[in-house]
Amino acid sequence: MDAAGTLRKRPLSVRTESNGAAAVAEAGPGAGRGRAGHAEAPGEPVSPSARLVGDFYIVVVIGLATPVNLPVARAGIEAQLARYPRFRSIQVEDGSKDGNPRWVWTQVNLDDHIIYPKLDAAAVAADPDKAVEDYVASLSTLPMDKSRPLWEFHVLDFPTSEATATTAIRVHHSFGDGMSLLTLLMACTRSAADPTRLPAMPPLPTRTGPLWARPRPPASAGALAFAAWVWSLVVLAWHTVVDVASFFATILFLRDPHTLFKRVEHGEHQRKRIVHRSLSLDDVKLVRNALNCTVNDVLVGVTYAALSRYYFRKTGDADTGKEIRVRSILLVNLRPTTSLHACVEMIESGKENDVKWGNKLGFIILPFHIGLHDDPLQYVRKAKKIVDRKKSSLEVIFTHLAAEIILKIFGLKAAEAIFHRMISHTTISFSNMIGPVEQVEFCGHPVVFIAPSGYGPPEALTVNFQSYVNTIKVNLAVDEAQFPDSHQLLDDFTESLSLIRDAASRVGKNHRND
Repeated sequence: MDAAGTLRKRPLSVRTESNGAAAVAEAGPGAGRGRAGHAEAPGEPVSPSARLVGDFYIVVVIGLATPVNLPVARAGIEAQLARYPRFRSIQVEDGSKDGNPRWVWTQVNLDDHIIYPKLDAAAVAADPDKAVEDYVASLSTLPMDKSRPLWEFHVLDFPTSEATATTAIRVHHSFGDGMSLLTLLMACTRSAADPTRLPAMPPLPTRTGPLWARPRPPASAGALAFAAWVWSLVVLAWHTVVDVASFFATILFLRDPHTLFKRVEHGEHQRKRIVHRSLSLDDVKLVRNALNCTVNDVLVGVTYAALSRYYFRKTGDADTGKEIRVRSILLVNLRPTTSLHACVEMIESGKENDVKWGNKLGFIILPFHIGLHDDPLQYVRKAKKIVDRKKSSLEVIFTHLAAEIILKIFGLKAAEAIFHRMISHTTISFSNMIGPVEQVEFCGHPVVFIAPSGYGPPEALTVNFQSYVNTIKVNLAVDEAQFPDSHQLLDDFTESLSLIRDAASRVGKNHRND
């Protein structure tokens, strides 16, 4: 019997270990401590953004270089994660007329959150990689007990092709956005080279200040510079108007065409399969330097190319002049560019309660072009053009404010309906995050890879990129009924980057010869 079949029999039958002894614990709904019995005084309100992601969960698969040392792992989790506000809180209705929930502290029992699943030994021995993948997929069909803090560590303590052991961390999206969780991860890890210190921080992005900041040139710059500044504001305003109109049109009537990437209703809960593949960060940087663009431009271009390869192979369409435009929801962090470094320092100095947790996200609707190009670099050039255009717009600010205003005026149910309608009218969710730039240890265990993804959005395909040291993981969360060949789609990402890198190498060689 497979892991999912075993888990479906009961809400969650798990084997946990406490003080070195094995025990069987039942973690079904209602098994946790009552909300009123252990909750402290009402805390801060749950943010509007957090309330809109009530069905969204983040799943981070972490590969470890050593077997799991349970006492060390428990001590590390207890000392780190369990002491941060969100990880020791539950959501409780505050009794007000509008029923706004608040974060309320509660007691945390690690045995409720550290889970050793019972897997079929024969299935694990036959294909450990598939056993891990199947188990992580089964999590998308299992609810979490809302009487406890909504986080879990699932320990899969057997070797795979990539790691000696694997942990799957499941966290409710209301705990925070990707930047919040990356902050927490960085604060909970230590440098593998020197466990006495924090890992080296990712470099600060080149962007500084608010997205809308357009500093006025000094008088000494002349009339031409002043005219260019005024024109940039006019362009910014025009692009914002166009993007806001597209936003409302998407909510009301504008739908992406039906392609094999578009979600298909199966009449039942759609189980998500999470798969990942390592790409070379050096290859991505080579393309970035050759085309004078950003890492994000390259990754968007690689995604264009991969989806195009997959589409034309699956459909058998030989029309090389054909181009299909679908759209992606691209999540954008609205926190200050220095927030990661500042928050990690605050946590390290014991001021974690002062950190602004939660979701601080806006999004943009990013066109994705599916077509065939003789020159692989055309995918990246097109991506750069579109991303640069989106940077000259306040769409991300507007979408963040719109979500809060809609929730405040129309209430949670109406806001959720509008939010899900907008997502269902697009095709893909896309995100890209920078991770640790050196190898780290998590709770005393060296980390081999970090692969974040999630489930909940009403889309058949979610694409996440996460860098770690000198690799980038492409992580796909797919409707497994719609994408039974998800590993072939991963192959398309690998092959697309290879072709784009080879083309960029020739461009770089020609430039050097010139």
